[in-house]
Amino acid sequence: MQRQSLEEYRGKVVHFIGIGGSSMSGLALLLRGAGCVVRGDDRSESHATHKLRQAGIPVTIGHDAQNVRGADLVVYTAAIAPDNVERVACGEWNIPQMERAELLGLLADGHEPSIAVSGTHGKTTLTSMLATALLEAGRDPTIHIGGELDRIGGNVHAGTDGSFLTEACEFKASFLTLHPTLAIVTNVDADHLDFYRDLDEIEDTFAKFLGGMREGGTAVLCADSPRALHLKDRVPVRCVTYGLDNPAADWRAEDLQHDEALRYAFVPVRGEERLPRVALAVPGRHNAENALGAAAALHELGFSGEEIARGLAAFAGAHRRFERTGTVQGVALYHDYGHNPAEFATVVPLGKAAAGAHRLFAVCQPHTYSRTKALFDQYLTCWDGADEVLVTDIYAAREKDPGDIHATMLVKALQEAGVPAVYTPDFDACEAYLRAHWAPGDAVLTLGCGNINLLNEQIQRHEADKTGERAE
Repeated sequence: MQRQSLEEYRGKVVHFIGIGGSSMSGLALLLRGAGCVVRGDDRSESHATHKLRQAGIPVTIGHDAQNVRGADLVVYTAAIAPDNVERVACGEWNIPQMERAELLGLLADGHEPSIAVSGTHGKTTLTSMLATALLEAGRDPTIHIGGELDRIGGNVHAGTDGSFLTEACEFKASFLTLHPTLAIVTNVDADHLDFYRDLDEIEDTFAKFLGGMREGGTAVLCADSPRALHLKDRVPVRCVTYGLDNPAADWRAEDLQHDEALRYAFVPVRGEERLPRVALAVPGRHNAENALGAAAALHELGFSGEEIARGLAAFAGAHRRFERTGTVQGVALYHDYGHNPAEFATVVPLGKAAAGAHRLFAVCQPHTYSRTKALFDQYLTCWDGADEVLVTDIYAAREKDPGDIHATMLVKALQEAGVPAVYTPDFDACEAYLRAHWAPGDAVLTLGCGNINLLNEQIQRHEADKTGERAE
């Protein structure tokens, strides 16, 4: 469709199909703040749908053609197929439609600086780090994050200073609608292979994204990711690199150290320039890398070294990113949004560090049939530090069961590889197994970007029902 202006929809009805998605719910709030009459639907209830209703946005559960009747514009996600009944009805009733990414691009238009954080892993965390640092320094950008950040009370913030900060997602090449002045690439790895042919096509698409930046823009690339670093030779924009492991990176981390909780501190260095020491409140070496990338980006935006150190130290983490959700019977419960083996391998050691000498139970909810098949071998080698691995049924998300992959196949392969794995198909089976085997001091880490976070809530809710007290 021809690129539009959102001004023409001010005061008009905009309906969101799949409004409960992390990006969609945030965009709905931003659009409502821009003067549109917003409503939407989703296939099931969620925290997002509840929050939207609290904000005064009507949400219907279930897809039905009648949901779009009377809308002046319908926004849908890339996961909503053209044969969806509501999209079909839009065609029949001549209701304009717009894909989520196009809406995000329109919102970002006209803002400067416009900052976009991309990469296979780490987008939400690095975007949240930047958001925290910007706000800590007194800036007031409009912010759009794929997760929730307490600092902004959710996943969006309507700012006043003309700048725009967003996550830039590569799923179905949706980030190509964005044309930032500053872009970060955290890494380029194999994912979304139900859409991309292979890793070469993924890298090509990142190159197109950077090639679409505004004139005079700068790309900040992670030199520890070979594919991300390779983009430097492929795109016609100024590039700045950062890395913990690549000594050729422009920005490096000197005197990199961590405490017992794996919280890192380091000195950002570029050539002869040394910034004040950064000390993080969140754990993980990957977060030290994220913070170094954030420092490089903030430096490009003109921040002082003191502002950079203070802003990154203030970052307390985003929800569903190695988040401690509570304690039940002396067992610490954690959750992480990681949805592929590379991300599991990064976060499982954090769970083990939290458990110390006690046991770590990792609960994996594989996400989509296509990803489970494509990354099957990697699933067998990402559990270093886990004492037991529980595997639930595959979370289908946007896919239909092809009939040739099942969680039990993954469990069998894990067992054959020497990983202590057990098949626990649903939340009740997971909870029953955990309660029968855990002991005070142990830790449970649930992993997945489906609804596995609700297992933590279920366990804590059941404990509260039993004791009459709210679980910690």
